[in-house]
Amino acid sequence: MERRIQIGMIGGREVTDEHLALAEKTGEIIAKKGAVLICGGLGGIMEAGCKGAKKGGGTTVGILPGDYITDANPYVDIALPTGMGVARNSIIIHSSQGVIAVGGKYGTLSEIAFAFQKGIPVVSLKSWDFDKAIQQAFSPEEAVEKVFRNLV
Repeated sequence: MERRIQIGMIGGREVTDEHLALAEKTGEIIAKKGAVLICGGLGGIMEAGCKGAKKGGGTTVGILPGDYITDANPYVDIALPTGMGVARNSIIIHSSQGVIAVGGKYGTLSEIAFAFQKGIPVVSLKSWDFDKAIQQAFSPEEAVEKVFRNLV
């Protein structure tokens, strides 16, 4: 049996409606390509991405910072509470073969740094743009196409 591709979606909880719409559409496309969506499992970008993935018939995994499965957003299929706070960002990245960042602040930046250290491709969709290694995308379709083209 072949293992499914695991794509991380990273981004924060304080986002615009535009970011939420982008994340939802991106999650849907990821699911339709047969990949599992990995995220932090909470609200904002994480919830929008999971909602889209469920709309696309996919599977979602939430790597939670706290201690309780019940902290996960309602679109998470598999909730993994870590009790590690923001240190769980490393687990999100280590569980992903490619990462799409949508919006986000310093938590997202830390995840991008972990991805760089591990050699995991990062695609930015209205997120950080400070290094040539971050591939910029201007639509959900382009973001997913770029991340799949560069999987580890």
